[in-house]
Amino acid sequence: MKTYFLKTLTLSFGLLVSLSQVSCQNKENKSSDNSMSVSQEKMESPQETAMNSKFPEAKSDAEWKEILNDSQYKVMVKKGTETPFKNEYNDNHQKGTYVSAATGEPLFRSEDKFESGTGWPSFTKPINDDAVVWVKDNSLGMSRDEIVEKSTGLHLGHVFNDGPEPTGLRYCMNSAALKFVKDKE
Repeated sequence: MKTYFLKTLTLSFGLLVSLSQVSCQNKENKSSDNSMSVSQEKMESPQETAMNSKFPEAKSDAEWKEILNDSQYKVMVKKGTETPFKNEYNDNHQKGTYVSAATGEPLFRSEDKFESGTGWPSFTKPINDDAVVWVKDNSLGMSRDEIVEKSTGLHLGHVFNDGPEPTGLRYCMNSAALKFVKDKE
């Protein structure tokens, strides 16, 4: 009986973690950086050229790789996600501003952060609607709204319609895409 209970508990926890991963996850680009030659890495692809015309502060993949640390690069450029409940700002309850890890642009305020139970920092709204852009994300066999930084086009997370009032929205962000600036007392 005890073994059955432990197996059931383990299976339930595994299922919960798997489902929470999908709630904010975006498929990572699986192309290998090692297969590209140095000369190819410096050239902009047509996709990067198009991105630069939409986002004034966009940079090439290679430039972001030099600017961002590994986890920031994987989340923001490669559109990955971090492990739920094991990220820097999920449990942060200090007062302050969450800014872009890439540009320092203010994105969210602590007053708009709430406990969503998903394992990622969640907000009801951005500081300013002009700071982020909603982009349709049809990866992983579902349709979601991705949130990208307006000036760079870099991935921040996703937005869902299951948040608290006043907006009813849950901006589910990756800690790796953010830096926290504590309010001065």
